[in-house]
Amino acid sequence: MAGGNERSTKALKEVWKRAENSLCADCGKPDPDWASSTLGVFICLSCSGIHRNIPSISKVKSLKMDYWDDAQVQFLAKHGNAVTKAIYEAYIPIYYYQPTYNVCQVLREQWIRAKYERKEFTEPGKQLPYSDGVKEGILWKRGRDNGQFLPRKFLLSEREGCLKYFTKQDAKEPKINIKIDVINATFQPEKIGNPNGLQITYLKDNKTRNIFVYHESGKEVVDWFNAIRSVQFHYLKVAFPIASDNEIKNRLTRNFLKEGYMEKTGPKQREAFKKRWFTLDHRRLMYFKDPLDAFAKGEVFVGSGENGYGVQKGLPSGTQGNFSWHYGITIVTPDREYLFTCETETDQLDWIRAFTSVIDQAMTPQEYASKCLDAVSFPS
Repeated sequence: MAGGNERSTKALKEVWKRAENSLCADCGKPDPDWASSTLGVFICLSCSGIHRNIPSISKVKSLKMDYWDDAQVQFLAKHGNAVTKAIYEAYIPIYYYQPTYNVCQVLREQWIRAKYERKEFTEPGKQLPYSDGVKEGILWKRGRDNGQFLPRKFLLSEREGCLKYFTKQDAKEPKINIKIDVINATFQPEKIGNPNGLQITYLKDNKTRNIFVYHESGKEVVDWFNAIRSVQFHYLKVAFPIASDNEIKNRLTRNFLKEGYMEKTGPKQREAFKKRWFTLDHRRLMYFKDPLDAFAKGEVFVGSGENGYGVQKGLPSGTQGNFSWHYGITIVTPDREYLFTCETETDQLDWIRAFTSVIDQAMTPQEYASKCLDAVSFPS
């Protein structure tokens, strides 16, 4: 707290240490050490950078290094995170994705801009670009075979309960018609190679199909994301009328539990281990030759411990397949064992934690119905 008199410094510390100000107002990161002198919120360094890009709305200063005069400290004391949130987050739709500090930049930036710049949540019943139950527009979609991103028309319809895309703007019939209840969407900027990259997945013939899209506008791609969540929410409200809003919210789009490279061997466990990209989407473990493949080369169901599933560190003694990575993992199912190796011990432990988090959960009736996937073996 550079400069400043002793009285204002003490007053600033007292406001700063209030319980309501112990987490970043925008992403929830603990111990924020920046604040907005115009909004009155305490924020983390990362979110302060986003605030700095909207100077007409927010002026940010370091709580440790910058000078705060008496008037600014009094403003912080009068506001703070609780008061400001009550204003700018008063009417957030239940389905709207509120990002945390460990998610990608575009989600956090659009959340901050939606709150303070566009004031989307300050009044009830406000018409929002993702709340109409229908959205139409252009997204750049990666070709399944050639890998090129080309503009494609997408149409999301709550009335029809589906998401469609068309190869041509004037096409009457969609290339694909996806039912809303089998869709997932998750931001993948690093994998797609675009800061606004969005991965849309859906089940087709009980297999996962990936579509990779982006839009030049961060606002537009986040609006698409929340529009999908909105349509899903209203669909599930009808399908499960006695479920609470929070129960339904927890069934909307989800992030993958873990992704990354491992080596794998075939079902005979004598083949050479091959490097593949793996995705753990709750109880579906999928592998791909390339992270941007449209379809997985193989899937396996990961059940619960009480149903005979488990994860073990290391490989069974006498494993014959040649492998170049030496940190092994064995997934045990009622029918067979699946063997993997990781490049580092950190990767190994991270994967084991992810598998354990799934195996420790009791299976739902719907998951029992999906156990047929456990019969799908990993080809080499």
